Amino acid sequence: MQEASLQGVLKVILIILLIYYGLKVLTRLFGPLLFRYVTKKAGEKFQQQFGQHQDPKQSAEGDVTIEKKPKHKSSNKDVGEYIDYEELD
Repeated sequence: MQEASLQGVLKVILIILLIYYGLKVLTRLFGPLLFRYVTKKAGEKFQQQFGQHQDPKQSAEGDVTIEKKPKHKSSNKDVGEYIDYEELD
């Protein structure tokens, strides 16, 4: 049966602490760069998706166009009878 020596345990603990603090320093240095890269990629993806859904006949910036809906004058005369109710006291 093998026993762990105090020196071996301390060496493992030291390596774990060095890795932990090393990663902590690296994330502080490269975290903002990584964040910028991710937000830039997300913005590009959003822009690409937005561009696909835009109207193909888009006019130049500043031009104003008003599109009116067609008026449908279809009334149904067979909707029923109008009954005028009086309020009783």
